[in-house]
Amino acid sequence: MTSRTDEPPLWSRDELLARLRGETSHTLPAPVRSISIDTRTVEPGGLFFAIRGDTRDGHDFVADALEKGAAAAVIDAEHRAQFPADAAVIVVDDVLDGLRRLAVARRAELSGPSIAITGSVGKTSTKEMLRIALSGQGRVHASVASYNNHWGVPLTLARMPKATQFGVFEIGMSNPFEILPLTAMVRPHIAMITTVEPVHLAQFHGIEGIADAKGEIFAGLEPGGVALINADNPHAARLAAHAGASRAGRIVRFGSGEGADVRLKQVHLDPDFSLVSAEVFGIPVTYRIGAPGRHLAMNSLAVLGVAHVAGADLALAALALQDFGSVEGRGKREALRLGDRQFLLIDESYNANPSSMRAALAVTGSVPRGARGRRIAVLGDMLELGPEGPQLHAGLKEPILEADIDLVFAAGPLMRNLYQGLPADRRGAYAENAEALAPILCDAIQPGDVVMIKGSLGSRMGRVVKAMRDRFPALATELPEL
Repeated sequence: MTSRTDEPPLWSRDELLARLRGETSHTLPAPVRSISIDTRTVEPGGLFFAIRGDTRDGHDFVADALEKGAAAAVIDAEHRAQFPADAAVIVVDDVLDGLRRLAVARRAELSGPSIAITGSVGKTSTKEMLRIALSGQGRVHASVASYNNHWGVPLTLARMPKATQFGVFEIGMSNPFEILPLTAMVRPHIAMITTVEPVHLAQFHGIEGIADAKGEIFAGLEPGGVALINADNPHAARLAAHAGASRAGRIVRFGSGEGADVRLKQVHLDPDFSLVSAEVFGIPVTYRIGAPGRHLAMNSLAVLGVAHVAGADLALAALALQDFGSVEGRGKREALRLGDRQFLLIDESYNANPSSMRAALAVTGSVPRGARGRRIAVLGDMLELGPEGPQLHAGLKEPILEADIDLVFAAGPLMRNLYQGLPADRRGAYAENAEALAPILCDAIQPGDVVMIKGSLGSRMGRVVKAMRDRFPALATELPEL
């Protein structure tokens, strides 16, 4: 997170010590302009929080953070003895709790609408669309990347400048009751659920349990707040019940059906953009999204619904969506050089579930091949699907055939269920993991190919993307077809 020196401070020394309930023997420089939990993003004069993660303890990196110019590090009392008496540290009872206290304090200072987004699919891209739609109409503060968990949400709140006019917060979960404490911190005026799909099934008793967990977001709504629900989703009524049991004053439905408040009328999918016609509370709007995909068109309805109820100019919000491009790891496109020609890489490697996999395959199927090129899907395991995992992987065969994918390269034991069921002429190669598949794929690429890479984060398909970028140079502009 980059700070600007011409802006008011993020936190003063007195504010920090009061909100953190911490103690320090070090004189903090004023002001503190940034907050980080990762030494790779520490800025001079910033504050480093030594959070304990699942695999690493931030206290092990305090010295590195201070060497990089951090004003101070927030540590817990248990680790105080590890540092000199005059070290630039603030000692608190629990580091993550301290960050949460900052988050709650900064949320209380937000004068504009607080907006929360969750859903099985499309949280990050929808958050980015909303950030872009509102950015021309006031100062927007939004979650970075996918900072949507127990540390990402409070970090986003604690980083929010005082002058923020729109706060946009992504909230995720992988287990029941994870959203409740996060929505309680965000206290949204507007809360949206993009969709409910079979994700994290291993942690739930059926998809209804996932719907209930997503519905937790409405529990944090401010009195009279607005709940947005995907009316096309089979679980819309269940989500509406959660909204009805909350303090929501209004339920807004988006979708393609007659009863939707924000309704999709028509969508044209070009290989590089989507052209959408919609009605937003009866107002006709036609706009262009700077990336292809029906799923993006559907989520853009929610974006415009939020913009309208938040008091933003609807026409300007719709116009701004032409500036939306694919997010890193979620559909970003890149032309890579191969000899004196090129091929197209579509990076969908950040995460995957059956719904997002089908959407990515459909988008890939709309992209024209180059001369003598092929459409190639490079797929890694979709994780946390429970006993239904093998069947859900095998079920991708039909979307692959419908999208006219020429070859499939697969990695992981679950993807074997798909690979073995494909026609022989659609099988590119199979490997046990992404690392083994990467060199095989790189050797097989031809000029004119369209290569889409997707898998759950744990399947590490990002390593395949990196291998391709390492071998094939990126092109600033596309070469003419040869």
